[in-house]
Amino acid sequence: MTIGQPDAVPSAIAVDGYAFVPADEMRALLTRGGTLTDWTAFAASWNDLQVDRYMADGGRYRRRRHAVFAASPGGAIVRASHQPHYQSRAYNSLNGGIARWFEPIDIVIGSGATMQTILKCSRALFEGIAGPQEWHIEAHQFRIEAKIGEAGQPTPEGVHRDGVDYVLVLLIDRQNIESGTTTVHALTGEPLGAFTLTTPLDAALLDDSRVAHGVTPIAPVDPTRPAYRDVLVVTWRRSG
Repeated sequence: MTIGQPDAVPSAIAVDGYAFVPADEMRALLTRGGTLTDWTAFAASWNDLQVDRYMADGGRYRRRRHAVFAASPGGAIVRASHQPHYQSRAYNSLNGGIARWFEPIDIVIGSGATMQTILKCSRALFEGIAGPQEWHIEAHQFRIEAKIGEAGQPTPEGVHRDGVDYVLVLLIDRQNIESGTTTVHALTGEPLGAFTLTTPLDAALLDDSRVAHGVTPIAPVDPTRPAYRDVLVVTWRRSG
């Protein structure tokens, strides 16, 4: 469902399993309980991501950094020690089944106003559905690069689930690319919706237990210029 009113987001996720929130509405949600005062530095940190060398398809089109956070009911969101990202092959048939160690998100970026605002906002939205929880939270900075001769694949594993409870996908930037359409599917495979994140702060929010999602490959519009799609993905999983 595409949301036109910020207050409708939790109910849309509860009813439909997902919501697309345009940038203006997402900004309104974010700034209710925080600020984006370091947004320029936050977005610029995507220029310092490292190549994902775990890609089983041999691709070198994905760059990323990763951080883990934790929260207890009513408690603060705190950064955990650096640890690997793990998905079983049931959820990621391409790259799952191993512990993947990615470079950590920069400490200043992870503790800065924008990241903290995003974490607090998404927690409020998801707890509006699930109630207060003890959470295992993973934040992923992704840059997917589009080059002639190598398609940039935001979801190289195809339509999938992440194996968590809830997912936030927030667009940071997209430059010189076409496509990159997000598709949402029922667990039976039936398509439920499709939308393209085009403006910084456009967001997709997903109930990962109820829907699967994918993103179509991106291609450069002008092959002589850099072409990429930057997103922040934050996953929320009940601990224990």
